[in-house]
Amino acid sequence: MAKCLSMNRRQTIPQHLRYTVNDFNSQFPDDDSCLEFLKEQRFPNGITYCEKCQKERKHHRVTGRPAYACDYCGSMVSPMAGTIFEKSSTSLRLWFYAMYLMGSTRCGISAKQIQRETGVTYKTAWRMFKQIRSLLNEPDLKLDSQSVEMDESYFGARRKRGNKRGRPSRHDSSKTCVVGVVERKGKTSVATGKGRVIATVATDATRQTLHGIAKERILPESTIFTDEYFSYNGLDKQGYTHKRINHSAGVYVMGDIHTNTIEGFWSLVKRGVSGVYHSVSRKYLQTYLDEYSFRYNRRDQGNLIFTSILQRVCERAV
Repeated sequence: MAKCLSMNRRQTIPQHLRYTVNDFNSQFPDDDSCLEFLKEQRFPNGITYCEKCQKERKHHRVTGRPAYACDYCGSMVSPMAGTIFEKSSTSLRLWFYAMYLMGSTRCGISAKQIQRETGVTYKTAWRMFKQIRSLLNEPDLKLDSQSVEMDESYFGARRKRGNKRGRPSRHDSSKTCVVGVVERKGKTSVATGKGRVIATVATDATRQTLHGIAKERILPESTIFTDEYFSYNGLDKQGYTHKRINHSAGVYVMGDIHTNTIEGFWSLVKRGVSGVYHSVSRKYLQTYLDEYSFRYNRRDQGNLIFTSILQRVCERAV
């Protein structure tokens, strides 16, 4: 009986945040529907600036072409111009489907899986995901919570030197240092946007690097929770309240002092990378961190993360 109950768990995503594959197929059955959606996002009601007329004009769809023509002079514009879709021979619906899958999975989806599902080449699938990830970075994000956890982690091949569980030695180039900062999530997180994370590839884990990231991303007078790593020394002299947990002594929680939130994020990323992508090069690691951070920061949106990615397409159009 207990086994039957565990296998019939109720849907954990609220009804208003669900967006199933059937919903996707209904809203975007073909390329035309995707193009029309993109047009409405960029040119509401078909009204946009006409270069030839030098003013805002109404545009209508050109039959047989992914473009819209000015009602007055016939000059054409494309909603895909300046976006990641420009000059792509791949079906626009496949682009949308790839974004839907990226937004709907917790640990990501590989280009190989897109190749199997859609029939495109691996090279095309990899390029699509690379382009989509380029939209997901948030360079201006600054954490405004008064309680923040900070930690560094390491990604890459097996370590050549040092303790298996410890930090790599200074000259060990087999690992890439990554620094993460996360807000403590409170009861009002949905309304205030708390609980966000920033993950940045760093050249090293020196005091200068870690303090620089803290100054750039964390508001002054915030409380920063870290472990005992010596490079965090002096944060209290930078205008922060600094609290530490001593992991080397086997202590992981002491009241409200811990770094469990950021370590939980590292666990999510590392298990996703090893299970889905198997390995990620130093060159592209930041884009994968951007992908995981984007989803993590919008985890309260349920399956509607897909719509946030679509919104980024229009926001980043040039």
